[in-house]
Amino acid sequence: MPPNDQSSSKMILRAVCGKCPKCGEGKLFASYLKQVDCCSVCNEPWGLVQADDGPPWLTVFIVLHLLAPVLLIAAKYEDVAYEYLILGISVLALLLCYLILPRAKGAFISIIWKSKAGKTQAREE
Repeated sequence: MPPNDQSSSKMILRAVCGKCPKCGEGKLFASYLKQVDCCSVCNEPWGLVQADDGPPWLTVFIVLHLLAPVLLIAAKYEDVAYEYLILGISVLALLLCYLILPRAKGAFISIIWKSKAGKTQAREE
């Protein structure tokens, strides 16, 4: 159960950095997107919390909002070849997705854990 004295923003920030939202010391992820079964420091069971479709949705939302101004600015310059523009935007989108996705998953795990939604799902199974 999450302690009441911790703020939600502090727990989300810990999770975005890849640390355990509860203690802030243990790792949240075993690999790129694979969360640990439980924290090595505080033994909080993170394997029960499932973020599902939230992190990819948030990642696409953020990336598209970051790239929209770039596309609008690039559209003003007609001397830029479209092949290079498409290649550059594609590479930039992939890099942004690669960087944002695990952070979005950490944020969703923290929010789900704080709202105790993961605990009710585990009991129903």
